[in-house]
Formats: sequence, structure tokens, C-alpha cells
Amino acid sequence: MKHMLPSEIYFGNLELVYTFYGAMPTGVTVSETGRIFICFPKWGDDVKFTVAEIVGDQLVPYPNLQTNLVQPENITMTFISVQSVVADGLGTLWVLDTGAPNFSEPIKGGAKLVAVDLKTNTIRRVYTFTEDVVLPTTYLNDVRFDFRVGNAGYAYITDSSSRGPGAIIVVDLENGTAFRRLNGANSTSPDPYLIPKVEGLILMNRNKDGSTSPFRLASDSLAISPDGKVLYFAPLTSRHLFSISTEALRDRTISDMDLPYYVKYWGEKGASDGMITDAKGTVYAGDYENNSIRKILPNGIMETIAHDPRILWPDTFSIGPDQYLYVIVNQLHRQPRFHYGKDLRQKPYSLLRMKIGEFPAPSI
Repeated sequence: MKHMLPSEIYFGNLELVYTFYGAMPTGVTVSETGRIFICFPKWGDDVKFTVAEIVGDQLVPYPNLQTNLVQPENITMTFISVQSVVADGLGTLWVLDTGAPNFSEPIKGGAKLVAVDLKTNTIRRVYTFTEDVVLPTTYLNDVRFDFRVGNAGYAYITDSSSRGPGAIIVVDLENGTAFRRLNGANSTSPDPYLIPKVEGLILMNRNKDGSTSPFRLASDSLAISPDGKVLYFAPLTSRHLFSISTEALRDRTISDMDLPYYVKYWGEKGASDGMITDAKGTVYAGDYENNSIRKILPNGIMETIAHDPRILWPDTFSIGPDQYLYVIVNQLHRQPRFHYGKDLRQKPYSLLRMKIGEFPAPSI
């Protein structure tokens, strides 16, 4: 006689939006008109275009194929390896180009933040960075915006370096002035005591030659409050959530030594890659160790809203005008670099969504 033994309970109503049979995606964003954009960084897959729009059932290079073909003589106007795409709700798609294919040192002038006009589908402005902002170790990971401060607003970018200091890079969008904050601070650094476990196995660098090392990635997850006053952030290899006043980040009279005193600790939220905020100030975060999605209310109360075996590494989140939470699921932990060179990923990768009944946080 066969006994059905109790097993883990899964919950959360996830819908499949799109399946990816080519390169591995990391980023997703939904514009205010419902357009969906995806990015594919160059991590070893055959990436034909690093930014795309989902049009019907097709992936179309965005804004065109030409922009997605690296031209060494025109490095600032072409995309090299894009980690993040963010629609600001105001007619602009922001493209964060690491300029660092395969986590290399960023190509000089290649790391950039690009504003693309969604009406004309043309590049409106490119922000590049000086060598004291984008370091040889820098990996630009995610970006959030607030257009209520300064003359043209500010951008906040995480440096999720695996071999240098983590930081939050602050950009004045009026003149492009950028500077590093919380550089190498505890809150932007990997948790040295974390042993991440995904699908029951320890996640670590396992090289082809048999050597191993701990997996360490600095500040990655990023979300901004609906009023633009608080920035939430977390290192990728950490279960801790932090926040800081954006005013303190922008205020360069506060020294790097004093700035960590402005950081607020929210406790454990689980180890997350992507984060996003809704219009009511609730933060949504993945939990890649537990195939889950969590929400954190402004009062700090946390709740798991989805736990599903298909959530194999929840990467980037976006909230659409349809009040759905969109998430890229990309099996990042199954990449060859974690398994002695053996690729354990199974296609397709997916874009999932779940109804949350909330609008995205405004940036103005």
C-alpha cells in the first residue's frame, strides 16, 4: 500500500507571461502604457541583442538592432552588456549598461546610463562615469529614480561588485555629476557569514579546474519609497535589508565616515536579487533561497506572498499599470560557474506575474 506523505505547501497565483528559449534574461520593466522590456547581459550565452521589447510573441531588439551591436568607435551610443532596464512611468526607458561583458573590467566609457524616449524610440541622453565613480571592479546592477529633487532629478545605482567595494552611486541627472556613497560600507558589502543555499545545495563558485571559492556579491537589490525620500537596498549575498534617506545620500557635506550612521537596519528579509516598491510604500523582494516572493510593509511587517517550485531564482521585479507584479525567473544559480563548468539551466527561462492590486511607486 502506497502512503502519500505530507509535503511542502506551495502558494501564490503566478501566471506565465513569456518563455525565453535563447539567452538568459535578468531585467524586466513594464512602461506606463504596458510595454514590456527585457535585458540580456553578456554572461556567456549567445546574446544577439542585450535589450528587447516583447511585441506579441516576439522579442524585438530595442530601440533597434544597430544600437545593440557593439561599435568600438561608438561605445557610448551602443549597448555592450545591459544588466537593468527601468521605465520611469514618464515616457522614458532607462538602460543601465555595465560595459562589462562576462564581469570583466568595465570597458572605458562603456559603463553608462542611457535615457531612451519611448515615444520616438530614440536615445535622448547618455550619462557616462569618471574613473573614480566606475572603478575597475564596478558592476552596475540596478537603478531607481526620483524627479522631485534637483533640476532634472536624481538616479541611484547599486555597484554589486564581486571583487571590490560595493556602493550606491548617486547621479545628478541635470549635469551628470556622479559620486559613490556607502563605498565599502557594511550595508553595501556581502555578508561574510552567509552560506547561500538554493534548491537545497550550497551556492558557491565551482571552477572547471575543481577549485572553489565563496560566492560574494555586494549591493544589488534596490527600491525607492513612493515619495522618493527613502532608498531600500541589500547586498545579493546577504539576507539583510537596509535603508537610507536619499537626502543624506545626496548631501556631500556628510562624510563617508559618518554616512553609515544614517543607515537603518530592517532585519532579515531573505536573500534577494530584485526589489521594487508599490505606490503605498510596500517593498517586494525575491527570496532566491526559498523559491519565494516576499512583501515588506512600511511598518516592517513581512509576509510571503508566493512560494512556488517554478520560482527558480527570482531576479528583477516590475509593477505594471495593470497592478501586476512581474518577475524574471532565470535559474541564475544553475550557471556553469557554480557547477565546475557544467550548465545545469533548463530552458525555457520565464517571465511570470501575479496580481497584487497595487500601482507602481511614482517617480514624480
